[in-house]
Amino acid sequence: MSAVIQPAGLGGSPLAIGAESRAIAFDAQGTVSLGRFLGQVRALAALLPPGRHAVNLCEDRYRFLVAFCAVAVREQTTLLPPSRAPAAVDEALHRHADSYCLGDAALDPAPARYWQLPDVLLEHPGEVPLIGDDALVAIGFTSGSTGVPKANPKTWGSFRQSTAQNLAVLRHLWPADAHAPVVATVPPQHMYGMELSVLLPLLGDVAVHTGRPFFPQDIAQALHAVGAPALLVTTPVHLRALVEADVAMPPLAGIVSATAPLPAELAAAAEARLGCEVRELFGSTETCVIAHRRTAVEEAWTPMPGVQLQPQPDGTLVHARHLAAPMPLADLVEVDATGRFRLCGRQADLLEIAGKRASLGDLTRKLTAIPGVHDGVVLQLDPCEAGVRRIAALVVAPGLDDSAILDALRCSIDPVFLPRRLRRVDALPRNETGKLPRAALLRLLQCDNMAS
Repeated sequence: MSAVIQPAGLGGSPLAIGAESRAIAFDAQGTVSLGRFLGQVRALAALLPPGRHAVNLCEDRYRFLVAFCAVAVREQTTLLPPSRAPAAVDEALHRHADSYCLGDAALDPAPARYWQLPDVLLEHPGEVPLIGDDALVAIGFTSGSTGVPKANPKTWGSFRQSTAQNLAVLRHLWPADAHAPVVATVPPQHMYGMELSVLLPLLGDVAVHTGRPFFPQDIAQALHAVGAPALLVTTPVHLRALVEADVAMPPLAGIVSATAPLPAELAAAAEARLGCEVRELFGSTETCVIAHRRTAVEEAWTPMPGVQLQPQPDGTLVHARHLAAPMPLADLVEVDATGRFRLCGRQADLLEIAGKRASLGDLTRKLTAIPGVHDGVVLQLDPCEAGVRRIAALVVAPGLDDSAILDALRCSIDPVFLPRRLRRVDALPRNETGKLPRAALLRLLQCDNMAS
């Protein structure tokens, strides 16, 4: 499988590459060939309602893939809201004129202008569809973990380039003469899921599992359905559950993790438990994946081919072939002479109190390192009337009380950074990819009726 992107022809670039006989998707019942897939894309494209934008709510990954491609063939744009919650979907529809929703299930209540895919996908014969490199095929929205979700347009050319970079970095994980089965625990609507479970099957010799397994037993079943070592596309939350579960796992080609920081200890435990490399990917909705590292053995990140990072006082500028212009990120980095870099947090995460400095990320790491703490997060609240931004924490620790948690924190952090609000909860409000939207965290803190 080549990771080289060929120039677009006069009519555009192929929607998918490879022989029509190669597998593009699979499940426990068998595989779907590229030829059958393209026939279904052509048939569905002819049925879609008119419009400029479509929100793809398909739960089945294969049907999401067919619908995404059909929308592109109709020269429409797929909207990828930060979640599939009704409010997020309604907001995306409201912000984009001439839009509709499509999905693979009968929803009740259904979103406005909802169109359901046929139960049986028909096939139409024809040539491989071509898509222009300047075609706007998707608009991804940031997660809202740091504020209001922002829209990020994606062209077919940018997706082709970023996918070539991903293939160049990951291809060594499976044999050169074999195709790669991919099992993903992340939804295809998220940019990470889009890159690794939608674009890889289209633009590489990759077949993707049609489902989205959640529990360790489900993940093991999906991996067993492959019949060959697979690439597992997952998150730290799912990876920790796999490591701790007493479930027999088949051999893996490799694991990739993203959406949240992966602790080195967890990466090492996963490599020992599952017998393969764990590659952590670094990226964003704005940039797609731009760097990678083997977290169990290295701290520094290696940029993807053609990617360069330029530190700025308030963040970082990302230069890449797949970006039309340098993209600013809020992450602070230190770049060495080779171009590799270390993350130093975000400007918004840095705290300075009484002349002392800390970061929310480091405080969170120290909170979750306390024995008995299963999950947790430290955040800074919005300014109160006096202009003060207090520090708060939410923690999942069934066997600990507040005083035990605070006493443990005093051993590792300066007292000025101790949370003024601490609330123990049954679970943090993580979204489908394990992220923590700030609005959801603030709602949990407000429910506690604590004094400011």
